[in-house]
Amino acid sequence: MSQPLLRIESSPDLPAEADVVVIGGGVAGVFSAYYLSRRGLKVALVEKGLVGAEQSSRNWGWCRQQNRDARELPISTKSLDLWDKLAEETGEETGFRRCGLFYLSQNEAELAGWAKWGEFARTVGVTTYMLNAAQAAERGQATGRGWKGGVFSPSDGTADPSRAVPVIARAIIRNGGTVHQNCAARGLELSGGRVSAVVTEKGTIRTKVAVMAGGAWASSFCRQLGLRFPQASVRSSILAVSPGANDLPDTLHTAGVSVTRRGNGGYTLAISGRARVDPTPQQFRFAREFVPMFARRWRSLAPGGVEGWRSGHETLARWTLDEVTPMERVRILDPKPDRGQISETHKRALELLPGLRQTTITHSWAGYIDSTPDGVPAIGEIEAVPGFILAAGFSGHGFGIGPGAGHLVADLITGQTPLVDPRPYNPKRLNDAAWGKVAEF
Repeated sequence: MSQPLLRIESSPDLPAEADVVVIGGGVAGVFSAYYLSRRGLKVALVEKGLVGAEQSSRNWGWCRQQNRDARELPISTKSLDLWDKLAEETGEETGFRRCGLFYLSQNEAELAGWAKWGEFARTVGVTTYMLNAAQAAERGQATGRGWKGGVFSPSDGTADPSRAVPVIARAIIRNGGTVHQNCAARGLELSGGRVSAVVTEKGTIRTKVAVMAGGAWASSFCRQLGLRFPQASVRSSILAVSPGANDLPDTLHTAGVSVTRRGNGGYTLAISGRARVDPTPQQFRFAREFVPMFARRWRSLAPGGVEGWRSGHETLARWTLDEVTPMERVRILDPKPDRGQISETHKRALELLPGLRQTTITHSWAGYIDSTPDGVPAIGEIEAVPGFILAAGFSGHGFGIGPGAGHLVADLITGQTPLVDPRPYNPKRLNDAAWGKVAEF
């Protein structure tokens, strides 16, 4: 596991019926259930393993607007406002702080790209500051080196991946909803083509609305309904070090390595974009759609092994509702970290920030980051199955925009004015030959 995950108690009894059943206890599912429960709906959240145990606790914890795709920027901004309110609403801390996000670079083209994004961001009210060489050196003095420039986004921040999602799940229960861990959803029952129930390993819940927020498992679940959701995952490896480094920035991104202060005073270390591609049946199925994205990232992606195939999250298999499913065989995706990448990440971090030499490695882990071909999540009702809402494919951005995504799901279900324009996230685009348009601003 990535770090000690806050564990919560499940609700004692599976309800016979609910207004909405949310499938998946990651950040998207938990926030969807949270905002639905705040509106008085009877919500049941079902999770095959533990709440927050997969990618929602294996990320950096960044909650950012900086360098977001134009389609994601509105939901990023709204999410930050929602993050601000959660401690008061729930009575518990998620670890969220607007500490600002800090970037340094020696590359003129990279700096020009950040400056261009900043010009765009200012047109929609987002604050970001370009740093010249002197400003970058002053703010980045912990590196002990000079920089051509940088950027600082003061209103962005971080939250604690080890506790944020479980804290919100507990709030669902306090709001009158139920949370069921180690309870895999096997599929849906339909009546007249519409959702009429969710079948779980522990029983059936009658409902007219089901939200699929299963992260890397979403496409294989959709396949059981004859629905095509192009999705592929890569395996990212990260490590954490102990407290002991002083006078370092809360966050720092460079092309070589990125660091994030953790709640215990230690740091998370990662190389942005670096990952292994573990071949799976689903990747072969959707290979054509993902060629443009993988081609753009070829410098940071490397071939993986058979672990993804064995895990079963990207299977093409079909199953019946009365048999054990791949989700029950693998309760939590806990892939092995790439030892070479862990070593390289640690080496780069020590070179970048000498203060980290006072620390030791405490954890290393990996996680599967699921993506859509255009790098933008799929959020919306599937036309072919009324009552079936998809919220998946967050492409490594889900933790930060989780509150906004969940709020949007609740808006769509309850018919309230959407928090943001839902059209850029409509899953229909992914099967309308629009996938070639990769994220840009």
